[in-house]
Amino acid sequence: MDTEVYSFALKSTLNEIRKVCPDITNTLLFKEDGEIIAGDENTPEETIVHVVDAFDGILEKAEAIGSIEGIILEATNGKVNVSRVNDLYLVTVMSKKADMNYVNTLNRVLIPTVLKLLEKISPTPLKSKSTSLETPTIKEFEKPAEESVEEAQIEEFEETVEAETKHEPSVQEPPVNQLIVENLGGLLVPSDTVRIDNKILSQWEELYEGRKIEEVEILTFDGKTTNCKVKPIKDSKYEGKGIVQIPEKIQLTLKIKKGELVKAKPIIE
Repeated sequence: MDTEVYSFALKSTLNEIRKVCPDITNTLLFKEDGEIIAGDENTPEETIVHVVDAFDGILEKAEAIGSIEGIILEATNGKVNVSRVNDLYLVTVMSKKADMNYVNTLNRVLIPTVLKLLEKISPTPLKSKSTSLETPTIKEFEKPAEESVEEAQIEEFEETVEAETKHEPSVQEPPVNQLIVENLGGLLVPSDTVRIDNKILSQWEELYEGRKIEEVEILTFDGKTTNCKVKPIKDSKYEGKGIVQIPEKIQLTLKIKKGELVKAKPIIE
């Protein structure tokens, strides 16, 4: 898989982050040496180049004390967050009212997950195949794929992402949703019950002709699983955000914590 296909996949991910969190207005990824990897469709090419140039000086000065892991800049009308993801820097521009905890959770989960998936598909680093090739420009990143081989690679990536993250529901195989872990606590909260968005529960029930979903299987990415009861999320602020609220007891069993990504699927008897 070549550089343009990596960039296409990462650009799609940046677009999804903006859709999930409307308070985010612009996102882009670049390497420490200033090489631009991808930017979302809402960010003009000139803006991306200017932003990366602006951070060049900061990154050069940081060499004396080590690599920068994160920067937050606050202005009158918004905030800029720069965070390190593997060997890349992710720039997120957001409104002043944006929930930083939620933004950071998205950044820590989605980008590393896609990078890991790309590595599984084709373990090729984010660089050109030949050292004689020049660093691609933004226009080269964004131009449509014209060669049939490249189109096939993009199609392969899309099919793999769909298979990894959505799983077409069927009678034999229950649908699987990837969700972000959120804590669930309180004196009257059952320790054997998780809470999931009612919209997801309704979609599952529709797939099985209205059968009520009372139990789910929670799966971690390192192979741990557990079955537990399920109820809809009560707190409206978590609706539509891909959250699963899990009690401390179940988190300890699965060895997971808040902000991590897990899979959930209904148990149909």
